[in-house]
Formats: sequence, structure tokens, C-alpha cells
Amino acid sequence: MSEAPLSSSLVSRWVRSANFNDRRTPLDTIILHYTGMENAEVALERLCDREAQVSAHYVVLEAGDVIQMVDERKRAWHAGLGYWHAERDINSASIGIEIVNGGHDFGLPPYPDTQIEAVIALVRDLMGRHGIGVERVIGHSDIAPERKDDPGEHFPWERLARAGAARALPKGRGAETFDVRSVLTSLGYDPQAKLSACVKAFQRRWLPERVSGELDAETRRCLSLFAH
Repeated sequence: MSEAPLSSSLVSRWVRSANFNDRRTPLDTIILHYTGMENAEVALERLCDREAQVSAHYVVLEAGDVIQMVDERKRAWHAGLGYWHAERDINSASIGIEIVNGGHDFGLPPYPDTQIEAVIALVRDLMGRHGIGVERVIGHSDIAPERKDDPGEHFPWERLARAGAARALPKGRGAETFDVRSVLTSLGYDPQAKLSACVKAFQRRWLPERVSGELDAETRRCLSLFAH
């Protein structure tokens, strides 16, 4: 008898993808994506397409339904080439959650409240069962800043932080002097990636109203809060 798949109790239904293999490293990260496609049906079809060679563990629909595609114990193919805290096999180290949203190619529509509540519940469930900390709940653009923009500047990270499902901005005064690259690397960003790309990804996460890649005064102030 085959072992029952490991999944969340929040799952509404399964749409099984064959695009996975065995993990090679311990699981310690949750990565949030947007689907960036016309609708959920198109996205699910692609995530099951063997030729596309992409998948995710979970898909969260606009109405809040949670679909599972890959057993949590398996390595879904959602992240591609990336880096976070010296880990380059991001797929092995993470659970991937695709959030149905047209993304930048389709006008970057707002995320419905019901959908975000479902994302928060799923993330908290995964954090609790796998011992994952808030600092390890990140976006696709964080691990691949030179090529990915999702889940985008409209994603409500602050709302997740208030619910204990993502890291909150540190309080207090920041460091007066600090090295920008060192701070970004300490947060997890790839030290070999273009600095402007890492800054842009940082802004998407913490300063979504000013996603420019430029080190303006507000970006420096925000970075200083993470300097040790």
C-alpha cells in the first residue's frame, strides 16, 4: 500500500501534477508566486503539463479554495534557478504556493480579501507543521530578483505579517552606517545578483509604492532597520 500524501487540512481538492521528484535538502522555506496567466484553468493546465515541467504544491483560487498538486514531501518545480541564504536548490528546500492572479502581464489585479485569508491560513498551517519561521516566507522575486517579479507589489505582505504569516518590518532606529550589499545578503539575497535587481526585489517586499531599483533615501532608511 502506498503512503498517503502529506497535505494540508485546508485543501478543497486535488489536481495532481506529475511534475515533481524527490527532495535533496531539508524543507525550510515557503515561496509565494502569482500564476501570471489568464485564469485558474489555464494555470492549472500548465502546472500539469509534462512538457512545461513546472508545478507547485498548492494553488489558491480567487474565491479562497485551496488546490493541492504535489505531496509536500516531494520536490515541486516552482522556483527554477534561484538563491536564498546560500541555498541554490530552492525547489528542494521549499513549498511552492501559486496564487491565482494575472500578474504584471494582465494588469496586476488586486488580490481579493478571501484569497489572501486563505493564503494566510495555508501559510500558517505549513509553518506550524514544518517548523518554518516567518523570515522564511518569501516571494519568488526574492529568490530570483533578476528574472521574477511575483507575487508583485500589490501583494499585501504587511497583512500577512500582522497575521504572523510573514516577517514584519523591524521597529526602532536603523543603523547610521551600513553596507547595502551586506544587509541584502544577510536577508538572504544572492550576493552575485545585480545590486539594482536585489534592491528592486527588496522594495517589492517592503516598499511597494517605490519599486525602482534605486537606492533613494527611504530605501536606505528601510534597509538600515535590518542592519546589525
